[in-house]
Amino acid sequence: MRIGEMVRRTGVSERLLRYYEEQGLLTPTRLPSGYRVYTDANVDTVRRIRALLAAGLPTTAIAQVLPCIRDDGATLVPVCSELVAQLRRERERITDAIKDLQTSRGMLDTVIAAGPADTD
Repeated sequence: MRIGEMVRRTGVSERLLRYYEEQGLLTPTRLPSGYRVYTDANVDTVRRIRALLAAGLPTTAIAQVLPCIRDDGATLVPVCSELVAQLRRERERITDAIKDLQTSRGMLDTVIAAGPADTD
């Protein structure tokens, strides 16, 4: 299928598909004319990429994780033993970022509370 059909089937823009290709996450075949040709397997790959992005993983981590993930219906399942440890590290990174954001929000709340009453 050509890129337009891939956009329709995945809901991902042409620009994002090209970005995934640049990042080494997606590898469509190329015709001699330079046109990209995608397969059903590429559609599944894009769905896995989107799920991993939604889970908070950066594309650099996804490039490492993607070969070790299979799709089991609605769930992504790690198939490489070392992957679970890597995913735990990513989870800890996200947990730390959440803690930092909560601290920032608390500081803002303190500043806001010290200001004049809302005039909205």
